[in-house]
Amino acid sequence: MVTQSATATPRRILVLGTGGTIAGRAAQPGDNIGYTAGEVGVAELLGAIEAPDGVTLEAEQVAQVDSKDMEFALWQQLARRCAHWLAQPDVAGIVITHGTDTLEETAFFLQSVLAPGKPVVLTCAMRPATALSPDGPQNVRDAIVVAATEGASGVVAVCAGVIHSALDVQKVHTYRVDAFASGDAGPHGYVEEGVVRSLRNWPAASEGSAQTAIDLIASVGAAPRVEILTSHAGARGAIVDALVREREAGVADAVRGLVLAATGNGTLHRELEASALRAQATGIAVLRATRCTSGQILPKAGDALPDAGGLSPVKARIALMLELIGADASG
Repeated sequence: MVTQSATATPRRILVLGTGGTIAGRAAQPGDNIGYTAGEVGVAELLGAIEAPDGVTLEAEQVAQVDSKDMEFALWQQLARRCAHWLAQPDVAGIVITHGTDTLEETAFFLQSVLAPGKPVVLTCAMRPATALSPDGPQNVRDAIVVAATEGASGVVAVCAGVIHSALDVQKVHTYRVDAFASGDAGPHGYVEEGVVRSLRNWPAASEGSAQTAIDLIASVGAAPRVEILTSHAGARGAIVDALVREREAGVADAVRGLVLAATGNGTLHRELEASALRAQATGIAVLRATRCTSGQILPKAGDALPDAGGLSPVKARIALMLELIGADASG
């Protein structure tokens, strides 16, 4: 349990709700898959949760969505709300209740934009709030403990008692409550009976540039379109060629970047690679990311297409999108 002396200045934890399974309702208590996401308000989710000593909880409903439908505009709004609350001296940290499907993407986006010196903790559930044995309440309680931990910083995710960094976290299971992993990097740590046990340093903070990044993101009307395509046995380049033609025809919201979910150490089917090289020659940004859930692409001499290192395809898409936004602003 996180504790403070009676004379210590009270600290606030802001709990921002965005919907998801954790806020879902099903018609029958035994139904863990046939629910509607994003129906229970975040204030209701906090109803039975006791704050750690010296901490007060406040709730704010930012959105009520199924996270499969997450959009850039909501990321913009969420980043602005995080920046607002992190700037308050008495706010120790932020908890975000989120759906599991795109949690890793939101976490990576917020870390990339905010790199906060205080903790921003995303949490979730695999069972709806109406389940016979919902996992959401314990996950929220654990996330609050992490957000209240002295010295914690950066964006992390907490699920089933495990703390994952935003850089590493991936959803790896469709059903079980322990649905997330951190690949070969391993988890950041654990929450055990209300106490955080860290295994490595918290994500690095870069608060000096955070406001600049927030201002830049807030000024963007729509994110640059970046698509993900997968290399596989029998892959062809027809989709890439079609996207190039669309761009050359001046279609509104034409593709600006491509992430190729490559096999192994960044390898691509020869036909997909040929089309990607043609796309790159027209000015479309192309980035390779590996389909493998562990490891990273090790670059070699003569690589004609850049790689995303250890980023998953969905995180590489966000990184490329932010790079294009930055290039637009500086150009």
